[in-house]
Amino acid sequence: MPSMHLSQLRRWILQSPPVEWAIVQLRELLIGALRQGPIPQHVAFVMDGNRRFAKSHRIETVEGHNLGFEALARVLEVCYKSGVKVVTVYAFSIENFKRPKYEVDGLMDMAKVKLAQLLQHGDLLDRYGVSIRVLGQRELIKPDLLADIERATSMTSRNGDAILNVCFPYTSQDEITTAIRNTVADYSKPLPVHQRTFSESHIKQTLRSRHLSVAAERIRERSRSPSPRGGSDVEDSTSSSATLHPDSPPEDALLPEKEVDSSDPVNPNLYPDPESITSTVLNDHMYTAGLPPLELLIRTSGVERLSDFMLWQCHENTEIVFLKCLWPEFDLWQFLPVLVEWQWRRKKEEQERGTRSAAGSITTTIMKTK
Repeated sequence: MPSMHLSQLRRWILQSPPVEWAIVQLRELLIGALRQGPIPQHVAFVMDGNRRFAKSHRIETVEGHNLGFEALARVLEVCYKSGVKVVTVYAFSIENFKRPKYEVDGLMDMAKVKLAQLLQHGDLLDRYGVSIRVLGQRELIKPDLLADIERATSMTSRNGDAILNVCFPYTSQDEITTAIRNTVADYSKPLPVHQRTFSESHIKQTLRSRHLSVAAERIRERSRSPSPRGGSDVEDSTSSSATLHPDSPPEDALLPEKEVDSSDPVNPNLYPDPESITSTVLNDHMYTAGLPPLELLIRTSGVERLSDFMLWQCHENTEIVFLKCLWPEFDLWQFLPVLVEWQWRRKKEEQERGTRSAAGSITTTIMKTK
């Protein structure tokens, strides 16, 4: 009982106007201090712990997700005010469709309500120029919710200062599979006539095949029309040379190909070289194509796994942080230490690179002096 009274007293004090004003001023001061250092340009959140928060506070599960949305609004303001350009949130996994139907329907209904709230009270989005993008399998979304999503994305499409990626419904495996499927589809289409594939293996294979066909044609001509002995020796020498050194084609084998009728839109015999498929090509087919690299990924609730989220986007410089607080409890006071530590690590790496660079220049100078 005393602890309950203390909690109510603490809440009353924090909600009093003087204390609220002081907290807002301190908050602005801390965010301003953060902007003086490096800021991650792409931050991702796994918003985990809504159900556990609802269970521990004896409220409905949907209400726990509702409080989680309010926490998201607080965090987004901190991110965009600090200078973060892209925020990606894991809102709904494809695997969540395995949950009880009433919970899935509740999440879908809540998503519809929150999207409507964002459109009606879009002060946050307009203030920071945020455009909304929904990443995932839209075919799995209900038609009425999908219409609201399309409306939200179109209404904010002109905002170009920052981006909010909402992964809904999404899994990283599905994203990678979709990217590979789209890449294969692109590489299965014939190239336009004016395009050529210039990979080294393709050029070598083309020259070798032309050379061998020329040599075979000469042998057939020689067998059909025998020539004098002297000419035969020259022919034999040329044929043997061509056979023994297929990588050194004669001049006539390097002549341009027969011109293709430019009226044809595509060359049915010319396809993109599969050897030109690189990680960059696949990255261009991901949902996050064209966005800054992921620099910071945060997951709440104490669970230390990625749960099939942003597996492709995580790279050697992505910092992954697991926090014990539940998502509805996440705010500036949990986010601030993470950002400060991230800035400290970046500054330390820059200093180490500067030290190595200075040491290398000194060594070079000493070598030149000697």
